[in-house]
Amino acid sequence: MPMRYCLPMQITRLWILCLFTACSSPQEVLVRRPPPRAPIVNGRLMVVGGGGTTPAMVARMLELAGGKDARIVILPQASSQPDRGKGSLELFAEAGATNSICLDPLEETAGGAELESAALIWFPGGDQVQLMAALDEARLVDDVQRRFRQGAIVGGTSAGAAVMSPLMMTGEADLESVRGGTTELVSGLGLWDEVIVDQHFVRRQRWARLVSAVLDHSEFVGVGIDERTAVEVAGDVWRVWGDGSVVVLDARRAEAAAGLPGEHSTARDVQFSILKDGETFSLR
Repeated sequence: MPMRYCLPMQITRLWILCLFTACSSPQEVLVRRPPPRAPIVNGRLMVVGGGGTTPAMVARMLELAGGKDARIVILPQASSQPDRGKGSLELFAEAGATNSICLDPLEETAGGAELESAALIWFPGGDQVQLMAALDEARLVDDVQRRFRQGAIVGGTSAGAAVMSPLMMTGEADLESVRGGTTELVSGLGLWDEVIVDQHFVRRQRWARLVSAVLDHSEFVGVGIDERTAVEVAGDVWRVWGDGSVVVLDARRAEAAAGLPGEHSTARDVQFSILKDGETFSLR
């Protein structure tokens, strides 16, 4: 005799109701999407490794800024020389620039007004810690960042290159070994996101300090720029200019372990690239 299963009346009615609903009107799937983000218009960077800025680099900056009449604002506070900024004024004048100013001394109100009209902001070399201290004291860091987001070209050489990254080399480092915590980093301008910049890189044999910095902060990509060499940064795409090399150290997907302070660091599968004039690179 076949077995029969009897469902309670309430369950039977509920099952029929669910079946009818599923057949008569498909369920709507609600997909939550984030609200659209307002586009951020960033300018470009010309990050020079020191040792000289070539005429091609200067011409490119003027081209990006809008031509020889573009407003150029020079911030020479990395240097302690009495005539600081003079060489940069001459550099741009020799390229045909007609609208350059050197802001020295820095004053918050006047400096902010000049930066607001700048098509090109230029940082000469010297001491990057001294430069950041001067910008902080004059309360002009936000002004530089804002002009860059609005589309201004920002360039710098040597110390002016080091300030571009969110984490900035101070110069205090072990140059002979890769050890945890031996490369001192402080806050920079943060215009070149996701990288740590080192300058005079090949010429001054600064490999150990950049590798140490990258292994200490493996979410950042190390960029070592040699002398008379520059990286033009347009968002995630870079282009190399000049006579030397650009070294890229990427440990974001590596099996890396920064050493305890003073101890040796270890890493496997760090990506290593060397770029020359005309070559491009992308973080993505």
